[in-house]
Amino acid sequence: MPQSSPLQAVFHKVAQNLYRLESSGTYYALFKRSGKQIRRSLKTSDPALGRRRLGELRNKVARLNQVRGASKITFADLSKRWLESRRVHLKEKSISRLDTCLKGLMPYLGRVSIRNVSTQHCEAWLAGRGKTISAASYKHERRVLLVVLDYAMRDGLLLDNPARTSVPIRKIRKSAIVIPTQKQFTQLIQTIRQADVRAKPAGDLVELLGYSGMRLGEAVNLNWGDIDWDRKAFTVTDGERPTKNSEARVVPLFPAMRGLLERIRGDSHHKPTDRVIPIANAKTAIITACKKANLPPFMHHDCRHYFCSNAIEAGIDFKAIAGWLGHKDGGYLVAKTYGHLRDAHSFEMAKRMTFSAVSRRTRRTIPASVNDN
Repeated sequence: MPQSSPLQAVFHKVAQNLYRLESSGTYYALFKRSGKQIRRSLKTSDPALGRRRLGELRNKVARLNQVRGASKITFADLSKRWLESRRVHLKEKSISRLDTCLKGLMPYLGRVSIRNVSTQHCEAWLAGRGKTISAASYKHERRVLLVVLDYAMRDGLLLDNPARTSVPIRKIRKSAIVIPTQKQFTQLIQTIRQADVRAKPAGDLVELLGYSGMRLGEAVNLNWGDIDWDRKAFTVTDGERPTKNSEARVVPLFPAMRGLLERIRGDSHHKPTDRVIPIANAKTAIITACKKANLPPFMHHDCRHYFCSNAIEAGIDFKAIAGWLGHKDGGYLVAKTYGHLRDAHSFEMAKRMTFSAVSRRTRRTIPASVNDN
């Protein structure tokens, strides 16, 4: 390799495709593929290790050259194939989210041959879209980009993943959790039910969420057959597919929830496959009620927070609450998210500790002069 100017890196050829950087002694591999020069650091200054890593890299490059029709496979083609492979174990709403992420990437990478995807293409997405979307959307699209390019590496279509070094992580600011008080929750339900007779299912859904701790998808897919009145329990299945954590769970039928279900059932006869709540959500009713009652802008998931806060204030341990919610971490997330509620409740309860061994009548105030001595 020709010598460079003093301001440039100077490489010395050690063997075929193997070079050493003069300034650091680090070994590099240099290849030509499709007329383009590829330079990769072997991340070592040890000659034996450098040669071994060079051999591994040669095998990867050879594999790339053996894939038939690789030059015709675009990012869009591979993304479609990858998305189809995800359908086996993901819910449709998860597939829909992934598809939305891919649509954000397509203008920048869709027509590019997958074997030619470079840091420049990734940076084009970063510059053109990265600053215009929310931190959450950025996180999801970045993750999909990384996964698709890793998928290309697995199939021998790409030597390495350029997105890992060119697309940085963007921090997401966590918004404060707004938990309805018991007064606010009651006011919300009353306001919804007062709106219109058609709002009854919306009021039922809000109560069900607050009394059960279920997610929205779990609550609206609860069937009458999922309720075991004799065992005083109900099964959470989230409809046809498993729950978010891929497992059905059996939860005690809490008194407030049992009372609500008995009111909804009334004297009617329901099939086991009939849904308890006949609507998909109560978004419009909740927004309208919050504005009318001058409440914070609560939504469905805030009812789950309401359930957790009540359980914690009732003195129930985090592990039991986590089981009811469908968490598999033994209560870590509950403690992390809602632990401050227990502290606040503890200090509030401490105010009741008013007993004393000294009678108020015999208690004396010691003069300041005595204290000084």
